[in-house]
Amino acid sequence: MIDLSNLKAPGWQRIVSELSAPAPDDAAFIVRLVSILGQVAGARQAVFFTISGQREDDQASAEAKPELIWPGMGGDGTVSRALNDENKQAPIEHALDAKSAAIAAAQGRQTRVFGLDEAGTQFYGDGAGGKGHLVALPIAGGVAGDSGQAPLRGVVTLFLDNRSRQALQTTLALLELLAGYVYSHGAMQSLKRTKQASASLDLAGRLLASLNSTVGFKGCAFQLVNDLARQVGVDRVALSWVAGPGANDTNQSSRRFCKMVAISDTENIDRRMAMVQKLETAMDECLDQKQAVIFPPPPTTGTEDADAVLSRAITQAHRELASGDSRLKVASFPLRIADHGRVGGGERVVGVITLESGGEGVLELSTIELLQATLDLIAPVLLVRRSDDRNLALRTKDSTLRSAAWLVGPTHTAWKLLGATLLIASLVVTFVTMPYRVGAPMEIRPREMRTVSAPFEGVLWSIAPGIESGARVEAGQTLAEFDTVKLRLEATEVSSEILRFEKEVDEAMKSQDVGKAQQAQAQADQARAKLDRLQFEVSRATLTAPIAGTIISNDIKDKIRSQVKIGDPLFQIADLNDLVAVVRVEDRDIALVQKDQKGEVSPKSSPSLSVPVVVEQIVPLASAQDGVNAFEVRARLVPKDKAQIATFRPGVEGQARLDGPEMSLIGIASRRIVDQARLWLWW
Repeated sequence: MIDLSNLKAPGWQRIVSELSAPAPDDAAFIVRLVSILGQVAGARQAVFFTISGQREDDQASAEAKPELIWPGMGGDGTVSRALNDENKQAPIEHALDAKSAAIAAAQGRQTRVFGLDEAGTQFYGDGAGGKGHLVALPIAGGVAGDSGQAPLRGVVTLFLDNRSRQALQTTLALLELLAGYVYSHGAMQSLKRTKQASASLDLAGRLLASLNSTVGFKGCAFQLVNDLARQVGVDRVALSWVAGPGANDTNQSSRRFCKMVAISDTENIDRRMAMVQKLETAMDECLDQKQAVIFPPPPTTGTEDADAVLSRAITQAHRELASGDSRLKVASFPLRIADHGRVGGGERVVGVITLESGGEGVLELSTIELLQATLDLIAPVLLVRRSDDRNLALRTKDSTLRSAAWLVGPTHTAWKLLGATLLIASLVVTFVTMPYRVGAPMEIRPREMRTVSAPFEGVLWSIAPGIESGARVEAGQTLAEFDTVKLRLEATEVSSEILRFEKEVDEAMKSQDVGKAQQAQAQADQARAKLDRLQFEVSRATLTAPIAGTIISNDIKDKIRSQVKIGDPLFQIADLNDLVAVVRVEDRDIALVQKDQKGEVSPKSSPSLSVPVVVEQIVPLASAQDGVNAFEVRARLVPKDKAQIATFRPGVEGQARLDGPEMSLIGIASRRIVDQARLWLWW
């Protein structure tokens, strides 16, 4: 019996453990898989291709792009990118053949083996070659059971030395077996995402429950930083909100900055403090990059905590913030919300949260991902609280900009909206016409009004019963009476004189004194004329209404039994059922007013009331009043019903608007300015 225990397996336990170990992301797993495939197959070179433009019925439309190469350009057995940092192409053996093989394997979704000829310019489909073999191994995506539907991650091509068919079959079996670990990685990634989502939902639920118990945005901010510091176990948590001219716009301009809102275990915040200013600078750095920023940054590759994206973040301000303590770890997270105002969707950063920890292992990569997912759930709640704390005008502005973003685009929305509004307004004021309305003050007057004056100088003896201001009278109705005693006495005396003069005429005729008779006759005629005048005045002592209407003058009861002069107005009577509007139109607008022109009047007592009118007469002579030279225009009231002018009385003032010719809106607005400019410039 021969002891063979000194034989050793070729490191399969290490290979299985490497492929089964959790990878931080898909890119890290592909790097690990390409390296192991190249080592197990004993390949001269392994290249990972991504396939784009693939169609099942047209292989020529597909394109293979090299992404990873093993061994790398350094020759140390690691995987490097096809393009290095200096953008130099790494050498690929039989590059054209490798691309064609990758496309063929992707087309059929199965492993393909080709033999290379002696010249190395063409491969054979039967797998026999003089210079070796080219294996194209498709790498599936998704989890087990989805390989038929999920897209390929890519194709790994391996250049093998010439070997027997049996050895080649063994190699292919091992390669396909190892490639199947991609499903294990997909399952672990799915489980990891599920755990992270569950943990983030749990943490977000606890934080949201705490936030719902507070009132106002500021209270929510302090509650959030205190609870987050306690839940995560960090030294300090700070929250800032994005401010600046474009803080609430869908266009995230560089003018935005972070303004400190709350710091854990701190009641009052003084933004002049150096610590607060350093925090805000670090938050601005996170805001500018719109991604989480960690200091010290994680490595790019090689460990479980490696992250290619976070490792490339700019950390200058975070390094300055952590310069006072070598053990301090700093992480800033953007508060992101879905930006529905952006075409095609997207995210908008509304705030930044910064965590500081001096402990070991607190800000690990898994914790970072958990916190970012949690904050993505909390950010919309904070945004709502912030919006509710602002006044109605600001909320209306933001709502308008978000709605307008769907119409004019998410960038420079306010300026685009303003430009569109100005364009529409320009078109409207230029092409839309309406009647030019001549505005002027107006006064309601009766069409027919009579004034009853004192017929002679005398004493107003009495006023007829019921005769007062506002009383309705009929034509010929007695209004008042004057004292006629003195007139009647004078009339009696004059009658006596007439008899005496007639007697003197008779005596002179008897004595044939013609001259004396003529003189006496003349005196008698003069006395008779005086008697007629006195009798006429007595007949006018009773004042009657000249027309039917309403007394619109003031009461004169205080003048009873008092002396009045001839011509003093005592009563004014007008028909209130027939009123007109007297409009004083300025001389610069009178050319726009014509007879039978329509319009409307509104009294000062009821500005909402509009009564139609029609121009009846234009007085051709202007009069100056209160520094305005105006023409008097009389317009007939045309009410829809009598109730519309029930409150109209003579003397009611208001504003009249008469419809002029059709003009554009800009012509109406600029007419006065243009006319004044023409007067100044003799234009």
